[in-house]
Amino acid sequence: MLEVNFIRENKDFIVDSLSKRNMNSSLMIESVIDLDVRKRKLQTELDKILHQSNLISKEIGDLFKIGLQKEAIVLKEKTIKLKEASKELNEELISTKDELQQLLYKIPNIPHKSVPKGKSEEDNVEVLSEGEIPKLPVNSLPHWELAKKYDIIDFELGNKITGAGFPVYKGKGAKLQRALISFFLDMNTNAGYDEVQVPHLINEKSAFGTGQLPDKEGMMYYIKEDDLYLIPTAEVPVTNIYRDEIILESQLPKLLTSYTPCFRREAGSYGAHVRGLNRLHQFDKVEILRVEHPDNSYTALDGMVEHVKSIIKKLNLPFRILKLCGSDLGFTSCLTYDFELFSAGQNKWLEVSSVSNFESFQANRLKLRFKDSSGKTKLAHTLNGSSLALPRVLATLLENNQTDKGIVIPKVLVPYTGFSVID
Repeated sequence: MLEVNFIRENKDFIVDSLSKRNMNSSLMIESVIDLDVRKRKLQTELDKILHQSNLISKEIGDLFKIGLQKEAIVLKEKTIKLKEASKELNEELISTKDELQQLLYKIPNIPHKSVPKGKSEEDNVEVLSEGEIPKLPVNSLPHWELAKKYDIIDFELGNKITGAGFPVYKGKGAKLQRALISFFLDMNTNAGYDEVQVPHLINEKSAFGTGQLPDKEGMMYYIKEDDLYLIPTAEVPVTNIYRDEIILESQLPKLLTSYTPCFRREAGSYGAHVRGLNRLHQFDKVEILRVEHPDNSYTALDGMVEHVKSIIKKLNLPFRILKLCGSDLGFTSCLTYDFELFSAGQNKWLEVSSVSNFESFQANRLKLRFKDSSGKTKLAHTLNGSSLALPRVLATLLENNQTDKGIVIPKVLVPYTGFSVID
């Protein structure tokens, strides 16, 4: 969430920056400024009345002490009117604050100056491409056919138990899934990230804190009886560890990693592009997260990108990195790099990770601050990235490594799987 002071002092810059997202925010920004002026005016009037009421109350006490009861009663009637006026002002102030807050929740983050303009994902900019795209045998198959052939993932059984988008991993498929999770976590902890296990359900405050509400409400599974949401990503519970916290500057940065299942409704997702593991309602993901000093957050972002690169390269998979354009940028992000793997069995690129810097946008919603050496309290910067989302990594591994003798497991995973081939 953008700070009101920043909006008031940088109106034209914000409107120009948000135009990268293909949105005209001028009316929204003007409304924020108008509501803030109204809020300040109401607060001043309320403070004046309360101050006057306090002075009169003291005077009433003094009059009673010296026996001037009639004069005291006259002033008492005046305080009653002041209380009624203050009550009305307070109700209007609360309503104005709420209206302002709800409007602030709807304004997305400002794109970083390096974010390219664009109208769709077609305008994302490729910044790196590495790895050789494999040449598959003539009789090669997409991963959903390989899963059936080797009996390692059962989509129909998942559909029977729950519904479409909830696959059942079996045998070597289940073990490969577990191996990937362990490998990703080990890579992250070896790089200095502290592992945490977090709840898979969150409350409304947590969802607002990281920006899932009100922006992505329709994408989350909601449990009405308990007023809780199933997590769409570990980013939400892990970041909320620091909600309403003040961290000492000397304690920065905070580096965390977590494995969780993720749940997304993905309403309206149909067709061949979501077949098999391409898009699921429940999937596994390992996440990395950083809380950083504002001066270091972009250096940290570069480090996260390099870290995710190192993981993919160990899996020996062809990949590319895209810098997202303004229209494809997430609501809370200033700058995002997407990692995509080339799926040889489907002959297309599949997104497996997004690495983002949110600057102080989430921190302002979370009230996540740090105290510098002078004792001044400031908003921290938050960053997060997938390292990695499993379904499309698994799909690419199966497709790219298929041979006439079976699916060859990358060497780095063999100590985790205990086998080198799925046959």
